[in-house]
Amino acid sequence: MAAALELVPVTEAADATPEDLIEDSDLGIDAHADVEVLCLCALLWAPAEAAARTVTALATTDFERPIHRELFTVIARLVNSGVPHNAPMVAAELERTGDLAGHHGAERSRYLANITTRGADHIALDHYTRTVISQAYRRSFRATAQSLVQAAEQLPEDQLYEHMCVLGRQQRAATERLDNLRGADQ
Repeated sequence: MAAALELVPVTEAADATPEDLIEDSDLGIDAHADVEVLCLCALLWAPAEAAARTVTALATTDFERPIHRELFTVIARLVNSGVPHNAPMVAAELERTGDLAGHHGAERSRYLANITTRGADHIALDHYTRTVISQAYRRSFRATAQSLVQAAEQLPEDQLYEHMCVLGRQQRAATERLDNLRGADQ
């Protein structure tokens, strides 16, 4: 009788850290319809003034996908430093920090090339920015609802109301942020 083989799951590469991980969902997106991709593309091509306005308006957490957060962080750092923020400079910054090394680095490089060539017009950058923030706003409500359900199941009764109030204050702040962004457009 043959011995049963034990299957061992493949783990992350030895050099991968949590911020290195490129998720399957990062690679299987429709980059022509994904507003986050279009926003990043337009940001790469935007003049300095428009780029500064966008990196001020957006937060890293507004991006759902980790790869988008990572690229936005690099672009924002370049914009805030007053240096060019186009794709070659983003790639140079990723290389400088060692983030283009290995398999994950190659994936980042391909992803940056894909974003760069999406054809988003930098003139629409403000619209893409508002849409990314709006999508993040809606995601925050889903997360809040999930948190309330989990709290109802797991928190002691004396902590439920305060938990709900904390979440409510966070959502009020998110609503005010969105309202302020809309007000600035008018």
